[in-house]
Amino acid sequence: MFITKESDYGIRIIRALSHGNKMTVKDICNEEQVPHQYGYKILKKLEKSGMVESFRGTYGGYALSKSPKDITLYDIIIAIECNLNIIDCTNVDVNCINNTGEKICKVHQELCKIQNSLFKQLKEKSLADILNS
Repeated sequence: MFITKESDYGIRIIRALSHGNKMTVKDICNEEQVPHQYGYKILKKLEKSGMVESFRGTYGGYALSKSPKDITLYDIIIAIECNLNIIDCTNVDVNCINNTGEKICKVHQELCKIQNSLFKQLKEKSLADILNS
């Protein structure tokens, strides 16, 4: 399954920051029960994606650089994971031996439909929509 524990922690971190306050890694991790060693790593990925901004110094910490209404679950997961395919053969960069040339794999086609449906649902609602529902 492509939604890993690290993605779960990423969603929790964004949820903690969605209140609009600048927070330290320690405070985020304590509030959302994220192991501290993961907190730093995940925040760096979220910062690289442009969702989170870091502040250095005595009063440093992290804050969202986008509004929760502009962030979806898909955005968070794709920032954390390098591969969002439910199975390797649905990756467009991988040649599925059962789905090449004139050979069409019905399992591959169905898994692609399922994956596309899942991606669509992850993109449908913003984090603000989810948290306010």
